[in-house]
Amino acid sequence: MNKVIIIGSGPAGLTAAIYAGRADMAPVMIEGLGSDHQPGGQLMITTEVENYPGFPEGITGPKLMEQFRQQAERFGTKFFTEDALKVELHGPVKRVWVESQPEPLEARSIIIATGAVARWLEVPGEKDLQNHGVSACATCDGTFFRNQEVIVVGGGDTALEEALYLANLASTVHLVHRRDAFRASKIMQDRVFRHPKIKIHWNKAVAEVRDVSKKKVTSVVLQDTVSHELREMPIDAVFVAIGHTPASQLFLGTVDAHENGYLRVIHGTTRTNIPGVFACGDVADHVYRQAVTAAGSGCMAAIDAERYISALDG
Repeated sequence: MNKVIIIGSGPAGLTAAIYAGRADMAPVMIEGLGSDHQPGGQLMITTEVENYPGFPEGITGPKLMEQFRQQAERFGTKFFTEDALKVELHGPVKRVWVESQPEPLEARSIIIATGAVARWLEVPGEKDLQNHGVSACATCDGTFFRNQEVIVVGGGDTALEEALYLANLASTVHLVHRRDAFRASKIMQDRVFRHPKIKIHWNKAVAEVRDVSKKKVTSVVLQDTVSHELREMPIDAVFVAIGHTPASQLFLGTVDAHENGYLRVIHGTTRTNIPGVFACGDVADHVYRQAVTAAGSGCMAAIDAERYISALDG
């Protein structure tokens, strides 16, 4: 019987493993496999991380996650490099099925740290130019495009927030939206409409990102969603802000979730509605979605799990 199983191996899951390991909980981690549940999480597709404390010169995302993993290993974490296929979370014994084991793994507590993935436009050039001018995180990558022209794609609060953030750095922010009205809150819209550095392009969609041959963004092809007319627009970076999808599908119907699919936790904790089941990182955070906040909530989850087991043992 394990004390804790951690599902997911981004900053939240690995920080939980470090803390659980140091508390003699002998954590078991199901770190995921493949593009949807990549070991190391979203930082594995991030070239340069400049805002994680302790690395004044910056560090690559994969290198940072390698160091997280080594630290978790040092404190005795056992890793399964595969996906969780099925879970049973109710009752004192939690069960998780993985492909390599004939019987389910059992534990007294579960920490869910499966993260979230950005939604992309799925247009030519976008995937090839990720980390070369195409990004889904303005706070992560905006500083690389100081005094340059950038595009933000989207019409919700996130897109408008990203545009306002980037307007502090870029020379011009082009906000591209496929409709003729934003979905965002009125206060966000008012700020965007007033900002002198933000130009709004209504009824436009990005049809292609160029130039893959130069390994950097040089322009986008915009399509008018009414007339379908195409035109090329020179640009230095594209920020896609059309939302994220939490990797919560395995738990929906069992663990309480918000309407947008993010798992619901009791405020100020990582506790879910099921005793002994905790959620941390981006799967339970649709607001901040930063490596450092994910790591902080991973620490909280390990402490919450350890206290839960201590209380059971009296």
